[in-house]
Amino acid sequence: MGNTEWLAREAASHLGADARQTWLHLARMALPPFVDQRHTTGTYAPPEGDMKTLLDATLAATHIIFVAPVYWFSIPSPLKTYLDHWSAWMRVPGLDFKSRMAEKTLSLVTTSGDRTKAQPMIDSVVLCGDFLGMRWGGALWGKGGPPSAVQADAQAVAAAARHFTAR
Repeated sequence: MGNTEWLAREAASHLGADARQTWLHLARMALPPFVDQRHTTGTYAPPEGDMKTLLDATLAATHIIFVAPVYWFSIPSPLKTYLDHWSAWMRVPGLDFKSRMAEKTLSLVTTSGDRTKAQPMIDSVVLCGDFLGMRWGGALWGKGGPPSAVQADAQAVAAAARHFTAR
């Protein structure tokens, strides 16, 4: 388990026993490349396979938490692919994806070498949520790097203990 997942699981461990959690590892899923059809057909068919699993979990959630380390000041490619498919899901007839997402909270758990390098990624996630009218649940950041580095970041560990319960 990497630094970012460790920090997210630490934060989640402070939720009540009745809190339902679904953990999906995007890098282990078959995520097809996104094909932009907005200006051609304008609509998309309902997703299948792992994309349907993601859609169903996304719609079932009340709080969506992206757990991803900073990669080159930005979102890792599996998360970016997932987000690109949100554009398709907004155009699946009868799905009402955008209005359903407006009922949810979006948060981010991330790690990087220093906090300033995480800011572009945080800003990107905030903008995605804003576009859909989602509530912002905040960003939990920790000092990453070599394995287990975040566990030595006392500020991040303390923040994890209250991150989701303080909302």
